[in-house]
Amino acid sequence: MDKNTIIGFVLIAAVLIGFSVYNQPSAEQIAEQREQFVKDSLAAVKKAAESKKAEKKQAEQKEIAKADTSALFHSAMSGAAENITLKNSKLELTISTKGGTVSKAVLKGFTGHKAGKEDTPDLTLFEGKDHSLNFMLSAKEANIITQDLFFVPSEQSDSTVTLTATAGEGKTLQMKYVLGKDYMLHLSFQAQGMEGLFPPNYSQMDVDWQAMCRQQEKGFTFENRYATLTYKEKDEGTDYLSETSEKRDEKIEEALDWVAFKDQFFSTIMIAKNDFASNSLMSSIPQEKGSGYLKQFEAKMKTFFDPKGVTPTEFEFYFGPNDFQILRDVEKQSTFGKDLELQKLVYLGWPVVRWINRFFTIYVFDWLTKLGIPMGIVLILITLLLKVITFPLVKKSYMSSAKMRVLKPRLNEVTKQYDKPEDAMQKQQAMMQEYAKYGVSPMAGCLPMLIQMPIWIAMFNFVPNAIQLRGQSFLWINDLSTYDPIVEWGTNLWLIGDHLSLTCILFCVANILYSMMTMRQQKDQMVGQQAEQMKMMQWMMYLMPVMFFFMFNDYSSGLNFYYFISLFFSAAIMWTLRKTTDDDKLLALLDARYKENKNNPKKVSGLAARLQKMQEQQAEMQRKREELERKRKGLGK
Repeated sequence: MDKNTIIGFVLIAAVLIGFSVYNQPSAEQIAEQREQFVKDSLAAVKKAAESKKAEKKQAEQKEIAKADTSALFHSAMSGAAENITLKNSKLELTISTKGGTVSKAVLKGFTGHKAGKEDTPDLTLFEGKDHSLNFMLSAKEANIITQDLFFVPSEQSDSTVTLTATAGEGKTLQMKYVLGKDYMLHLSFQAQGMEGLFPPNYSQMDVDWQAMCRQQEKGFTFENRYATLTYKEKDEGTDYLSETSEKRDEKIEEALDWVAFKDQFFSTIMIAKNDFASNSLMSSIPQEKGSGYLKQFEAKMKTFFDPKGVTPTEFEFYFGPNDFQILRDVEKQSTFGKDLELQKLVYLGWPVVRWINRFFTIYVFDWLTKLGIPMGIVLILITLLLKVITFPLVKKSYMSSAKMRVLKPRLNEVTKQYDKPEDAMQKQQAMMQEYAKYGVSPMAGCLPMLIQMPIWIAMFNFVPNAIQLRGQSFLWINDLSTYDPIVEWGTNLWLIGDHLSLTCILFCVANILYSMMTMRQQKDQMVGQQAEQMKMMQWMMYLMPVMFFFMFNDYSSGLNFYYFISLFFSAAIMWTLRKTTDDDKLLALLDARYKENKNNPKKVSGLAARLQKMQEQQAEMQRKREELERKRKGLGK
């Protein structure tokens, strides 16, 4: 390690220490934070007391209603809860007559994982107390809360059921469910004969939706990154609450089309025909590892309600996989006529990256998947296809680097008189002039990384969201959608976690070897001080794989496997190009071009010529500044 490298590391450490010291709060700020903490704590205690008081009052009203035979919904306040099953080939839903909402959702054909228990052939999205949906109406006499009511089923089949709660003679609340052919459930909520029970101009009801998001996959940390409360603003795009920090009663000022409780591969979505009104309150509370849950979600919303019963309140629910094509097809089944954009639950990255995934990766991936090819082979074939597409640009870039490599002795000879530090500008200008005469662009050697970067980022976003990889094995990998441990231990270690992933190790080792290859290639073409500057870059290139290890150890083995294969093919392409390039012929070609450009300077063009012109302009500006400075000093005397 040379002096410049040591100085560089010392400066980096000094900046980090200085930044942390600079950002430490002052005594006044600490006092303000403590005062705010006390205020927040008192507010939380007050809110809890008010909530407890409201619950007590509600319980008292409920007991009075049970005892008073003339009270609203007296007959619906007591009874025995029954479970009603709606099912098709892909979904089985259990609806409880107590509350009249879905209490259990089972997805068929997806393996269910649960810590400490054997896998099941079907996946339970939620059941029991993990999920609750409550509709609340503010009547003149008392609040109507559907969770407290026992509904009577009728018109029941495998795909439909009508649930009715009687408020009094000729007064009912009715919920009608219709299950579609796959993952969509339609709900019509309607009051009949109850218009006189509500205040004038009453037109909205409250919706309180809560769920404990289950851990469905092996890797808690990785899956937790994709577990979010997501929503779509009316006539706008989608947004979500933070997947890492706790959010309680976050106000959403815009009206919403739908709200989704989403984990890595599955979602429960609630869609309102007449929108959820503005100022909804959303909560997302992360859960502890080992609890069996990822997040606690809650959405408090308001939506349209017609007390006269002329127009029902309609909802659609989606209980299913986060599959791009399925979500797009299910949207076509909606009867609401909205542009729902449900497929945005499958995050494909930023615009440029999203286009790569949207119009290339998804279609190629689906086509290969339909052929019945193992998923590991699918990833290899996609990698090969991407390498074939980018090969012409990679080859052009490599040849530019090769030209600079064979020209290195000539450039050393031309620039040897500019070895002093103060001659750096002249040396750079001389080099650019030589490059221009040979028709070589020094910037073209950077293209391989620039070409591959959008593709790497695209796959970084696509692979963790590809539900097709879930549960798929390949070689030693049991599940391509999660990590593949070679060693596991019971406790979490800082940065590493509780395991070592083999594909992550392979990816990082391949990254180091590929970095060595590319650094050697770049070093072969560097002239003078450029070679010295490369030493710092070399250390940074070797540190990156170490950083990647700590980052990717928790990531899916499918993503690490793709990166490993991609680096392997990149190295193979580089090695092949190096072996098939005749340096003598290349140098002879460049010498011929040099003679041609020397006799006809106007032929010098391209990026090298533009860079040369820029260098000349900078040199001229520097010369004028020095001349002005000399004149100023002369006048001063």
